[in-house]
Amino acid sequence: MPRDEVRVGIMGLGVVGGGVYQVLTRNSQMVAQRVGMPVRVARIADIDWERDRGFEVPQELRTTNAAEVYEADDIDIVVETIGGIDPTFGFVMGAIDSGKSVVTSNKELMAKRGAEILDAASDRGVDVEFEGAVGGTIPIVRSLKESLEANVVEEVSGILNGTTNYILTRMTAEGREYSEMLAEAQRLGYAEADPSNDVEGIDAKYKIAILAAIAFGQRVNLDGIHTEGISQIAPSDIDYATEMGYVIKLLATARRAGEQLDIRVHPSLIPSSHPLAQVGGVFNAVWVVGDACDRIMLYGRGAGDMPTGSAVAGDVLDCARNIISGTRSRVPCTCSGAASIRPIEDVETRSYVRMRVRDRPGVLGSIATILGQEGVSIESVVQRGSMDGLAEIVWIMHKGAERNLRSALGAIGQLGIVDEICSVIRVME
Repeated sequence: MPRDEVRVGIMGLGVVGGGVYQVLTRNSQMVAQRVGMPVRVARIADIDWERDRGFEVPQELRTTNAAEVYEADDIDIVVETIGGIDPTFGFVMGAIDSGKSVVTSNKELMAKRGAEILDAASDRGVDVEFEGAVGGTIPIVRSLKESLEANVVEEVSGILNGTTNYILTRMTAEGREYSEMLAEAQRLGYAEADPSNDVEGIDAKYKIAILAAIAFGQRVNLDGIHTEGISQIAPSDIDYATEMGYVIKLLATARRAGEQLDIRVHPSLIPSSHPLAQVGGVFNAVWVVGDACDRIMLYGRGAGDMPTGSAVAGDVLDCARNIISGTRSRVPCTCSGAASIRPIEDVETRSYVRMRVRDRPGVLGSIATILGQEGVSIESVVQRGSMDGLAEIVWIMHKGAERNLRSALGAIGQLGIVDEICSVIRVME
């Protein structure tokens, strides 16, 4: 019997799922024109139909049983916007086993179990798309997989978390404490009641793992990614950074390092002239360096119902076209093996170090001696005035191995002249 529509099932009608539903229904006429036939949301599974979402869902589309979506014979594409691993992984694998294409915005799922999902999709001959998992409305996954796929990518770096970027932007603009700005982000709905995944860099780690796997064609083990958050950033760090011509951002970086990959997430001093330094508020941006494309930056809203819903809906349309034509997008996974990730101790970077020391003669010389003995080269040093017998010193170190700096700071801490090593922040190359 000839097909007259493509039927979509959505699992999870939270912020993202709601955005997908609204985009596909509101723009249904345009979608049908661009795909070649109607793409209709036919069923939605959610555990709570009582909450006010700000829009209505017809009763006949509702279910509380996810299996009525991913096992149903009359559903062609399953959209997963539940989040997390359990029970979501089982639902997604069930959809693939039932011969359905899957679209997901679940970065944790794709970072942790993506290889299994993509292998299963390859075996079953269906599509798995996940543009919405990284960068919200920014088309970075599609860009790396399609527009830039002929490039040898050297680096993918980005501001991948809107919550932390909002907090740091406001701290920079107003000189206020981290705790104050976190509370404000929570009041505005930019941060969860438990903000750990965002502020400790975990969310950004999932996203850079996905981008690195696509960019470099190697599967990435999350355990190898050094990850730090922003909770220790103080207004004085931001003041010093500004004075020296930098902006502090939570930066996720993946780059080639010989036969290894250097992948890490941590606060960084970014030169104020760099395009990433201009990315403020809840916006995200991704910086790509390739042998043919040179330097590219993609910028946009990194989260929210409509931005992420837009990305997910775009994937739905791609899957729908393939179903209509009887094709598929591509071999789902092109990774050649597991990546060797360079340990953070072996990574070479420039560094910013802020410490409070006893304000007396010979202190600077003693610290500089240990730095020299450990092979750490000083680029510049700033000393501020004394208070309560303590002076604040900020050092910028030349590029060098992380292990040398750590060893030096450990020895400096034993001198008896250092009250506190307050901050160690890497400086973007």
